[in-house]
Amino acid sequence: MNENARLMQGNEAVVEAACAAGLKFFAGYPITPATDIAEMAAVLMPKAGGVFVQMEDEIASMAAVIGASLTGAKAMTATSGPGFSLMQENIGFAAMAEVPCVIVDVQRLGPSTGIATAPAQGDVMQVRWGTHGDHPVVALAPAGVAETYDLTVKAFNLAESLRTPVVLLLDEVVAHMREGVVVPDAGALVVRERRRPPGGPAYRALGDGVPAVPDFGSGGAVHVTGLVHDERGLPSNDRQVADALIRRLHDKVQRAAGEFTFTNSWFLEDADVAVVAYGSVVRAAHRAVVLAREKGLRAGLLQLQTIWPFPAAAVASLGRRVSRVIVPEMNLGQLVGEVERVVRGQTDVIPLSGLAGRLFTPDEILNEIIRRGKSARAVPGSGLRAYRGR
Repeated sequence: MNENARLMQGNEAVVEAACAAGLKFFAGYPITPATDIAEMAAVLMPKAGGVFVQMEDEIASMAAVIGASLTGAKAMTATSGPGFSLMQENIGFAAMAEVPCVIVDVQRLGPSTGIATAPAQGDVMQVRWGTHGDHPVVALAPAGVAETYDLTVKAFNLAESLRTPVVLLLDEVVAHMREGVVVPDAGALVVRERRRPPGGPAYRALGDGVPAVPDFGSGGAVHVTGLVHDERGLPSNDRQVADALIRRLHDKVQRAAGEFTFTNSWFLEDADVAVVAYGSVVRAAHRAVVLAREKGLRAGLLQLQTIWPFPAAAVASLGRRVSRVIVPEMNLGQLVGEVERVVRGQTDVIPLSGLAGRLFTPDEILNEIIRRGKSARAVPGSGLRAYRGR
């Protein structure tokens, strides 16, 4: 028996992984279905040498996270849709000022307060465009508890190495399910730290487009602002400075995107119909694809663990190889538009929307595969395998 094997809840995995990745400051406000994260952080963080603060609201929570990160601490907050809406202005500030931080959004049914205990995937486009202006976005979406642990660590690594906010996009199903997780030994975990300044202007980009900004209190001079700023961090109205800065914010993420475009696939080698899914929907989609194979339908599944930046290359390649792409989402169709954009009409893209505040059943996705698919014998010995969270 593996001594590192644990039965763990999704929200618990977030906190355990965050502490393993070096989390030192958490500020948040209770909100269903993310409250467990705050409760567990309040218990675990002091043991790990960290600080937990319950703030008066989500606006203050995000502001406190930014302040803590500027001192050099790895910082995180967690919320759900209504609170995520309140955080948007400060998320934009963090993107502009290049403040590393992790925001966990455990999605629930909306709009407004909706149904607090019902799962949904309605925040996908808010993650991308929720704050104003052209800003970079990194967002990861786990489909299970083990993946939640893994992607939480990666979210911190990306935030620190790119100096940008990173959103971990769960939904209520992933947050509250329990699964076996093999927790990596501390020495086996890859944990990245932000670069410390070599000297020179605080916002002068290094070779990868990411600056090494001094921590507050470290003795280095730094001016932090949400205004367009020059390499010294000082406000500027120069249009060329603005153009160069905003392009650099995007380019530093896009340049590294190949390293964190995380996907998984099943049965795509000979697939005629493909399902593209993310979050907890992957679980029902995988079962549907297995059932389709048993019926002789050549169906496959592409899971998107990274949703922003959108994994365009993987989806475009898929669109060139199959006759249909089905995109099941617990919303009215948010990511399906991105699939259509990158496929560019090379194959049919079919949205499958769910708004009932519950996970799709495998049969619902299977029926769409049958309706849209072309019958063919599955390859003998293709190895139907169950979904396993990574």
